[in-house]
Amino acid sequence: MRRTSRRRRSAAAPPPGAAPAGGAALRAFRARLDAPTALMEAALTHASFAHEAKNVGDNERLEFLGDAVLGLIVARRLYERFPDEPEGALSRLRASLVSEPSLARIATAVGIDRRIRLGRGEELSGGRSRPALLADALEAVLGAIYLEDGLDAATEAVDALFHDAYAQAFQGPVSDPKTRLQEYAQARDLGLRYVVTRAQGPAHHPEFEVTVELEGQVRGVGRGARKKTAEQMAARLALQELTKGGS
Repeated sequence: MRRTSRRRRSAAAPPPGAAPAGGAALRAFRARLDAPTALMEAALTHASFAHEAKNVGDNERLEFLGDAVLGLIVARRLYERFPDEPEGALSRLRASLVSEPSLARIATAVGIDRRIRLGRGEELSGGRSRPALLADALEAVLGAIYLEDGLDAATEAVDALFHDAYAQAFQGPVSDPKTRLQEYAQARDLGLRYVVTRAQGPAHHPEFEVTVELEGQVRGVGRGARKKTAEQMAARLALQELTKGGS
């Protein structure tokens, strides 16, 4: 009976197609960060801090768990919202929602960038604003919430954090930003190209910067650990600018 009750409560909010309400749940999420438990403190501890402090655990295992929890919750929301879409389309939309740039923006918006514990070297090298580090920390925090309070609590947190992203995704087409931008350019006979403007970092942890141009004019700049990720981000920003300008 208890398990059935949990399922009913979880499935009822939000209904398919609706953007989840974020207010109270978002405040509760921030409260967790402001008064962290031991597990939450671990989620906010980068490996560089743990290495320097000794005898302190880092957030890598929680990040592994949180990645899976986040993927499950977002997949469920998409499954509910788009009952007629094939698996491939849903996978692309999920990838866009949980991409590194998306998670990093959310982590910054809720103050994870200010609360994460970094080693001295990582701090000096700008780690507090590094997208990959912030995305991992957010996933670790979600992993901690799941372990402490279960899937319902993690779902409430994700629904609050992704309120705006859900709203945008649920209103728009399922196709990825690059595909939509290509369709936009083709419909107007505009020249479209992506240019890698920077590639830096070690081979195991590169960072790419890509600009997207329409008729030679830069419309978006994206960054990511993969060239494809940076291109998708650039395309998404270009679409936002074009939509805002009514082009």
